[in-house]
Amino acid sequence: MRLNDPELVAREYEDESRLAVRRRAWREFLEGENADDWTFRAVAEYRPRHILEVGCGWGELAERMTRELEAEVVAFDPSSRMTELARARGIRVFRADAQAIPVRDGSFDRIVANAVLYHVPRLDLGLAEIARVLTDDGRFIATVFDAGRFRELFALVGQTPPDIPVTVDNAEELLRPHFGRVDARIGTHALVFPNADEVRTYLASTITMRHLADAVEDFEGELRTERSFGVFVAKDPRRA
Repeated sequence: MRLNDPELVAREYEDESRLAVRRRAWREFLEGENADDWTFRAVAEYRPRHILEVGCGWGELAERMTRELEAEVVAFDPSSRMTELARARGIRVFRADAQAIPVRDGSFDRIVANAVLYHVPRLDLGLAEIARVLTDDGRFIATVFDAGRFRELFALVGQTPPDIPVTVDNAEELLRPHFGRVDARIGTHALVFPNADEVRTYLASTITMRHLADAVEDFEGELRTERSFGVFVAKDPRRA
């Protein structure tokens, strides 16, 4: 399964049930800073005026930006269910694809893609679109994760982490053709699962790992598993 397979992504976000399970785990079992907070701080720098969120999901980050920043916030997502949920939060949201963003050139001084670039099938086209709709002095903030994430979790079932197309290691290389400057902010956090049942529940809620849930054997005590993340701030958009 590929995380940038449009059919797979469409099926995953037809409803919010598995997303809700994942988000609960990151609220209740997180050790360290949440990558969402790093993303928000990067967006908030230098007093943004017009913000676009790419692939907003159910609108959690967009709602926070609307509430806490003195800026106009607009968001889009390819899923009709996710846009419905975001709209219920009071977000100005529309349904669209990152590969063809239906807005004018230079419309936003902040664009954010929080844990979403690995879902874009033709990433080069998507990044070109983001550069097109960003102002000359704007910032694009992209949050991604490391390829070797959750090694301790996968060791339980004798697996290695599944491949993802955009990672902490290659994000700068992928962004460089479209932006003159890319700065990386790298952090690490962990999930500390209290028992084996919670590990199974989390795995069953994921997009590419759900088939591994039943392979988790009982164990005593907690399981701590780490993941690195990168918040990439891209400037000086390059346009064709």
